[in-house]
Amino acid sequence: MDFGSSDVSLWKNSLSAYPTRIQSLNKPNLVSLDDFYRIELPSLINQRKPDPYITTPELSKLMQWKLSRGKWRPRLLDFVSSLDESHVKSASQKAFESLPDVSKAVSALTVLKGVGPATASAVLAAYAPDVAPFMSDEAMEAVLGNSKDYTLKQYLLFVDKLQTKSKVSFIFLLLVLLKGCVLLVICMDGSSV
Repeated sequence: MDFGSSDVSLWKNSLSAYPTRIQSLNKPNLVSLDDFYRIELPSLINQRKPDPYITTPELSKLMQWKLSRGKWRPRLLDFVSSLDESHVKSASQKAFESLPDVSKAVSALTVLKGVGPATASAVLAAYAPDVAPFMSDEAMEAVLGNSKDYTLKQYLLFVDKLQTKSKVSFIFLLLVLLKGCVLLVICMDGSSV
């Protein structure tokens, strides 16, 4: 499937295939961690409105989810798990308040040890996927043709391309809002994008 495609049925098929494809990866705890990230965490954060935030245990579980999808780097998990609760709460509140300024929001989160732009994007996407998509390897490759540059500059380009796509195709934006997982599915099936 081509990222440039505006065929609604292809995007819907990719979305509906997501749970099966996650299971097919056969990674320990990935299914339960993915459910936490896509279903539980957004609900927890939104229940805290008008001043939403994320806790240290939630950030730690998010990091487990992120690392289970790619290269396992236990030091990152150690850094995040040892963060002070008040520091995580304050940084995440500041980040969520900064939206829709994605650059400012990412910068607010990357003050936390172990949190770079990719992890910051995962935190933001759990709260506002329509504004701040997750900077996954698969999505970066689909949208930008690479998956190695995890800088704020590259993330902002990624966000811009997704927002441009959403203006061209309302259904794309709707699918991103619903699950935030369509791009992962596109690349996991081995299709060229």
